[in-house]
Amino acid sequence: MRVSSIFAGEKPCLSFEVFPPKRDENAGKIARAAMAVAALRPGFVSVTCGAGGSTDSNTLAIAREIEQMGVPALAHLTCVGASREGVLAQLSALRDAGIENVLALRGDIPEGLDFPDGDYAYAVELVREIKAYGDFCVGAACYPEGHVECPGAALDRLHLKQKVDAGVDFLVTQMCFDNDLLYKFAWQIRELGVSVPLVVGVMPVTNGRQIERICRVSGAHLPARFLAILDKYGASPPAMRQAGIIYACEQIVGLLSGGWRAVHVYSMNKPDVAKAILENIKELL
Repeated sequence: MRVSSIFAGEKPCLSFEVFPPKRDENAGKIARAAMAVAALRPGFVSVTCGAGGSTDSNTLAIAREIEQMGVPALAHLTCVGASREGVLAQLSALRDAGIENVLALRGDIPEGLDFPDGDYAYAVELVREIKAYGDFCVGAACYPEGHVECPGAALDRLHLKQKVDAGVDFLVTQMCFDNDLLYKFAWQIRELGVSVPLVVGVMPVTNGRQIERICRVSGAHLPARFLAILDKYGASPPAMRQAGIIYACEQIVGLLSGGWRAVHVYSMNKPDVAKAILENIKELL
């Protein structure tokens, strides 16, 4: 099933994210966790790229198993440093695996390195490649607070418009901890003529130590209320886990009650966290 068709339904869409193993010896454990997330029957499950940004065999295997469970899989595909031949080979492998949905990303540049050589400089070029290849529903990332590498949020929104004009079917936001920023961003891109479905990314922070890296990578703003939670409970893993889940659920409740149609939870390979969130909001879905 194409992810874009889910948004046309009457019910809101809740989706989760998982990632493939970095080492083969972890494949079984991570695959079981991913299947446990898929067993919750979300609207779809996104599967991030493998080590080095590639859609490797582990990513394909997990995405294929999710599809076989009757849940749409959204495979991430990056293009930084990639050759056109390599991207086309990955698209062929995805198609052969029965994957219909691709999230087109530039990908992160490894720390300490200049922009690597390759046939693509930006995600918009990858979007055009996938659309020319055909037979895929294409999603793209967007950044409510602006991409950390972009000199300004207004310019970043113009780059987003280019991706949508290139054929993107839906958008998924970077994690955001402030609903007011999400509503403002939605209004701003609609003013630019971006009308494709917008899926909001929410991350339950269950470990206080991870938030520094999250903010550095994503550029996410932390509201005062969230900072107070970190200050009070960040040193206690059980308390932080519970508080992080509650905060994420309250964010989701606010979004759904405000009329938002789709929420993507960055639950990663934590089926217990995904289940706790679903249990708390299932009557809203």
